[in-house]
Amino acid sequence: MREVGQSFFAPLAWVHGAWARDVLLSVGSEGLWQSIEVNTSAEQRRNATALKGPVIPGMVNAHSHAFQRAIAGMTERTEAAQTSIQTGGQDNFWSWRDRMYSAALRISPAQIEAIAAQLYSELVCSGYTQVCEFHYLHNDPHGKAYVDPLEMSAALARAARKVGIGITLLPTLYMRSGFAANNLRDDQRRFASTPDRIATLVEGIQKNFGDALVNTGLALHSLRAVAPDALREAAQFAKVRQMPIHIHVAEQTSEVADCIQHAGLRPVQWLLEHAGLDATWNLVHATHTTPEELQAVQKSGASIVLCPTTEANLGDGVFDLPSYAKAGGKWSIGSDSHITRSWQEELRLLEYSQRFTLRQRNVLGNATAAHAIESSTAAALFNAAIDGGSAACGRRMKGIAVGERADFSVMDMSSAALLGIPSSHLLDAFIFSSPDARLSDVFVAGKQIVESGCLQGCEALARDFSNAMQHLWA
Repeated sequence: MREVGQSFFAPLAWVHGAWARDVLLSVGSEGLWQSIEVNTSAEQRRNATALKGPVIPGMVNAHSHAFQRAIAGMTERTEAAQTSIQTGGQDNFWSWRDRMYSAALRISPAQIEAIAAQLYSELVCSGYTQVCEFHYLHNDPHGKAYVDPLEMSAALARAARKVGIGITLLPTLYMRSGFAANNLRDDQRRFASTPDRIATLVEGIQKNFGDALVNTGLALHSLRAVAPDALREAAQFAKVRQMPIHIHVAEQTSEVADCIQHAGLRPVQWLLEHAGLDATWNLVHATHTTPEELQAVQKSGASIVLCPTTEANLGDGVFDLPSYAKAGGKWSIGSDSHITRSWQEELRLLEYSQRFTLRQRNVLGNATAAHAIESSTAAALFNAAIDGGSAACGRRMKGIAVGERADFSVMDMSSAALLGIPSSHLLDAFIFSSPDARLSDVFVAGKQIVESGCLQGCEALARDFSNAMQHLWA
């Protein structure tokens, strides 16, 4: 594997939101882009390592629940709906949640490390180079605190390090089962936390794991799960430290109705009026919002994290992307429950859900046409996700630019989806022609993690994952 502190040559690279030719890419000793030169001569790039194909920036996965990789494919039968009293037998988010809890209540630190390592290997092979881990499994299966409060967080950090992917750990505050409740349900006992405990986790992660590839922020599970005073206390802790703050919000219509009933405002409206939204905030889903709320989110500087495949799988609804894009809103993508681990599929479904709803084509391309670098829906999707991902993870991850982290992927030009495609349309085909085009190589902070489509040690990771799954679902 090649180390940092060298130069690469790419015949084609995605620089400043568009294709550039004959690009010389230099990585500094800290794993950041040191210099980027386009249209270089053969003499200028004589000592550089030649890359195998077109180069694109690494993508941030802005929303992950790693343990839910264990339930991918395990919730697609209707009998799961019969377990939920709340849904009256209807299969929806709440019935899915019951099945998810059944895994959350049993998973051990060793199992979550094995499951997360397999997940992260899949993510990095698909071109995600940083993952934001929205982590609320703090306690043991009986709901008791571990002797080491970092037990579960450490398992996730170790999993990321095994793979070589960057990780933003987001210890999550979770205190009650709903707006009218004072405590958690018994099947939520592993999630119990307080603002002080979350602060302890954040400081412990920084002390024991913090480095160029591991950082931390803070998450608030949702308005229904965190009382207002605790929310403000935790958010202030993060703001003082300039950490990213994440929160699930307005994902289901029943959540919106409950918030109106108990707080007198819609969820995003409540955050706008009471939480002091700014550029540190990342609102996850925000599916059921008004155009006025979206404009106000954009003005606040906050970002939205969209998880199209999970939102589709759970039947959440469709985010109003045109209104938000026209307002110039910032957003990122996440794979959330990990029914897919491909950012191409996330972006494709994000656009296609708009086309289904509006019966139009190139929805995001048209919504951003006035200020787009090129008239490409793929470019509009990709550039927005790259830009928003940096805010979500609190790292310098805004693509191939001096001072940003040197994360990048190399397209595999033997992929069927790319055969014969003119270079100007490569990104369009990479996102919209499926099955997904492949990546040959992936680099994180200038270090090669995936070579010729292979992650070193992936067989052992897969074996450990299979063993963990057998114990969970025996």
